[in-house]
Amino acid sequence: MRVLGINALFHDPAAALVIDGRTVAAAEEERFSRRKHGKRPVPFSAWELPVESARWCLRKSGLRPEDLDAVAYSYDPQLARPADAMGLDDPWDHLRQAYAREAPGFLASALPGLDPAKVRFVPHHMAHAASAAFAADRAERSSVLVLDGRGERASHLAARRTGASLEPLCAQELPHSLGLVYEELTARLGFLRSSDEFKVMALASYGTPRMLPELRRHVHPTGDGGFRAAGVPWHEFCPPRGPDEPWTRDHADTAASAQAVLEETLLDLVRWLHGRTGDRTLTLAGGVALNCVANSRIAREGPFDRVWVQPAAGDAGTALGAALLTAAGAGDDPGPMDGADLGREWSDAELGAWLKSAGVPFDRPPDIAAAVAEALADNAVVAWFQGRSEYGPRALGHRSLLAHPGHAGNLERLNDVKGREQFRPVAPMVLADRAAELFDGPLPSPYMLFVHDVRPGWAERIPAVVHVDGTARIQTVDAAREPLVARMLEAFERLTGLPVVVNTSLNTAGRPMVDDPRDALECFGSSPVDLLAIGPYAVRRGALFRTSPEGWSA
Repeated sequence: MRVLGINALFHDPAAALVIDGRTVAAAEEERFSRRKHGKRPVPFSAWELPVESARWCLRKSGLRPEDLDAVAYSYDPQLARPADAMGLDDPWDHLRQAYAREAPGFLASALPGLDPAKVRFVPHHMAHAASAAFAADRAERSSVLVLDGRGERASHLAARRTGASLEPLCAQELPHSLGLVYEELTARLGFLRSSDEFKVMALASYGTPRMLPELRRHVHPTGDGGFRAAGVPWHEFCPPRGPDEPWTRDHADTAASAQAVLEETLLDLVRWLHGRTGDRTLTLAGGVALNCVANSRIAREGPFDRVWVQPAAGDAGTALGAALLTAAGAGDDPGPMDGADLGREWSDAELGAWLKSAGVPFDRPPDIAAAVAEALADNAVVAWFQGRSEYGPRALGHRSLLAHPGHAGNLERLNDVKGREQFRPVAPMVLADRAAELFDGPLPSPYMLFVHDVRPGWAERIPAVVHVDGTARIQTVDAAREPLVARMLEAFERLTGLPVVVNTSLNTAGRPMVDDPRDALECFGSSPVDLLAIGPYAVRRGALFRTSPEGWSA
């Protein structure tokens, strides 16, 4: 069965291709359009489809639209209710529903040759659930929890996977939504709603949850697998903050209180779900599952032995989930993801042609991993562009900015390079078989979706990657799966004695992660990065901008 999954309605439009139950390709539209999150999550943009990512998925597999057996659209308008009937203040939501109903025709126009009768509507939260339950390894019998802003009429789903079937157990009806409450606070704190919620999580580490008792009146579990979360009077907690205004103690304490009540509620939901299933494995999806602090508390204090989080947990992941669920329903055995590197890639020859066409000076070191390790040891900032791009919001060693973790000033330096707030942390990348020596938390952690306590004696050695609360959001590297990254880490340790490298996403503030070679060259040329490692080639800032009395020379 050849199934193209589509997410389009709210935000983070994306496409994914599943063939015979196996994930072949997945990509977010933002990587093609260069618009962060693809589009804003408003009804007026709900008609926009992930056309370029869908076309790329088909090209990747040599398919034409008419070759598809099904197209799975991750929203079912038949399940929706009017916004006002659900207690939501969204007067233009009817436009969103109208666009969803017309999706088969839109898709047939965007992908000539596609029969619109092949388009199938998949409930939004079931798509989220399938993206985790079916994509996780060793999860044939597992529980799944989905939490986000909203779907058709709910904001949450608890379900259970048994083989190729997915059974819903409980859903929280709107307007109650942990995701929407967190979004409201995001806007209150001067950040971009449905985009910058991770900034609230980072800011929370600078505050204390002194407002938690009052906040619990508005956000709390109900003990039956659901919760209450609506109508929070944020004006009683902190003043509004402008985007360019400094944050205050009230802002940080409000963020800390919101983070604490979110974690408490999630723990109750997890315990309820375990009480229903008794499973050992829990999988998570939905935008709330990108809250790595909450994920770690679930892993640490929850009743499940293992917690697995979908790396594209936000709405982009529903493209994959819708395709997997549709394939499973047709009799295919859904297989787990091998990794998040499901996007575009270029051969060495193609990359060399790009560099020659751009007219930039470059060289080919005997080993790009060793060359990068030497540059990092000399405290260079390196743009790392290797292999297939990542699906989801985390840079996982394919489109990364790398730096030396032993210099505390590199945190401020990288935030300046990226043009972002100084309270934002950066992450450590470490070999999986070394991680337990340095970090205490869920291991392995290949998708950077948990936080870990930094073990005694290491915080002073790798200060650039230690957050203000003594934690780090690590990425573990499997040497068998990522031999090039592993070789770079090993070479860096030989030079410095440190088995860790700083890893943050290869982009600047407000821009999507770099995806193709042009993006990489533009980012390198416009930001103070010392070295671009693109495939086996090295582009060095000194050579790129070297001048002589005669002017430019390459």
